[in-house]
Amino acid sequence: MAEQVITFHRQRPLPDNSPPGRLAAAGLFLRRHRRAILTIQWMVVVVYAVLVVVPALMPLPPESAHIWDNLRLFAQFIFWGVWWPGVMIATVALGRVWCGFFCPEGSLTEWVSQYGRGRALPRWLKWSGWPFVAFVLTTLYGQLVSVYEYPQAALLVLGGSTVAAVAIGLLYGREKRIWCRYLCPASGIFAVLAKIAPLHYKVDRAAWDRHAGDFEPVNCAPLLDVRRMTSASECHACGRCAGQRDAVALTARSPFAEVLDLDAPARTPEALTILFGILGVATAAFQWTVSPWFLQIKLALAEWLVEHDHYGPLDSDVPWWLLTHYPEANDLFTWLDGGLIVAYLIGGGFLLGSLLWLGPMLASRLLQSSPLSWQRFSLALTPLAAASVILGLSMLTISHLKAEHVWLGWLPAFRIGLLAAGSLGTLWLAFRLIATHGQGRLRQSLAWLAMLFPVGMMVTVWSLVFFVW
Repeated sequence: MAEQVITFHRQRPLPDNSPPGRLAAAGLFLRRHRRAILTIQWMVVVVYAVLVVVPALMPLPPESAHIWDNLRLFAQFIFWGVWWPGVMIATVALGRVWCGFFCPEGSLTEWVSQYGRGRALPRWLKWSGWPFVAFVLTTLYGQLVSVYEYPQAALLVLGGSTVAAVAIGLLYGREKRIWCRYLCPASGIFAVLAKIAPLHYKVDRAAWDRHAGDFEPVNCAPLLDVRRMTSASECHACGRCAGQRDAVALTARSPFAEVLDLDAPARTPEALTILFGILGVATAAFQWTVSPWFLQIKLALAEWLVEHDHYGPLDSDVPWWLLTHYPEANDLFTWLDGGLIVAYLIGGGFLLGSLLWLGPMLASRLLQSSPLSWQRFSLALTPLAAASVILGLSMLTISHLKAEHVWLGWLPAFRIGLLAAGSLGTLWLAFRLIATHGQGRLRQSLAWLAMLFPVGMMVTVWSLVFFVW
């Protein structure tokens, strides 16, 4: 396969006429100091391994324990209160820097691939829907085993993902990140959020083609064709290609530029990830524990089962790796709990995603312009999706801070401000896209109202979670 032909070579010193500017210089700095970056990556791997494995071997912390004096609580706070929200914020602000610099799974899968079998990639592995499917299944399983609360579950989910990444590295590729490109559960979310990052590596195709000097090929770990790269979605922002052929430079851009570029592809997997992944299933996962609807349905079903002498679904003697089962913490899921969680996340998440899809679909139908497809209008929801996932993950941060009695008087203003920023960003993108359609003010107005619908729906959902329930 052509993607497998290019292998890593020691790259020659960059020419003196490298692209000017502070950002471009920063990109060149990262390329020239690759060894230091590798050192940081291995340090992250070690810290990651300690925080995943050691807490799983520790007993339940006493009620008097705190984040700063109990490793188990500290690891929970780092992973779910700091790490994941921080990764999402960094992706929106800087692109996929987490993938390129810090991700332990990416580092390990690339490293072991040096010693792997280097098989050609099978067709099934390259299916573009894997990141979305993996994200939905991982989210669902994580909720069933309470991955946020118990380190044993975290070791199972995070450790299992790492083992899978290493296995893929051993089987396929040579110094490549096959796992990251095709199978990582978080890759689809990162690809979407990176579209609105104000920094990206810009490729000047004309400069690339007219470059006459000899230059070693770039070892692009996620298998990108750097010459034709127009999107930040799949770029890991590692800096390896900075200055290549005097045509690649780290550059600032408008966060709306990529979505508004009608020549850039608007892919269906990315649109589905926004609608049914981030705004659908992920939102359901964040809210089911505080939803009165979930509790009412559970009580009604439990009462019906007892009245009809069906006690099997109320059994809580279930392995912890299948459903949450921690008697010492008085935290036991029954089969009924598990079934309702699956129904709420899959059924509720996909129902919410379907309702949100009505806005982009109607806007596209009204304008009847091929560049303004429902996929393109779905990408306009990216700012709202970014705000939504950060709001959801920050709920975990807040729960830890509340346990430590930290002052949270700023919290309502933060939540309102972040939700407003995401909503206004989406509405501005929708307005700009609709403005490119020059015919029919009535159709334009109706299309904008159609895009107002998903924004209003998500504002309503989060308002219920934060201010009503």
